[in-house]
Amino acid sequence: MLIQVLGTGCSRCKTLYEAVKKAVQEAGVDAQVEKVEDIRQIMAFQLIMTPGLVINGEVKAAGRLPSVEEIKKLILVAKAA
Repeated sequence: MLIQVLGTGCSRCKTLYEAVKKAVQEAGVDAQVEKVEDIRQIMAFQLIMTPGLVINGEVKAAGRLPSVEEIKKLILVAKAA
């Protein structure tokens, strides 16, 4: 499973990255967590606002900070798919 946090390095992007790492640990899943700061890569996902959360190539949240619990649910749904 590949989880990407999209953002140019703002504090909200860093907060989301930490929340994703915590959610992955709590969910007990094997996932690669990647921070994407390159604007061209971010634009490829057609994101209007950052931070963005992408799981297995699918944008799951944009322009907001989902809670650790919400991130865990998104991860588990993606894992089951």
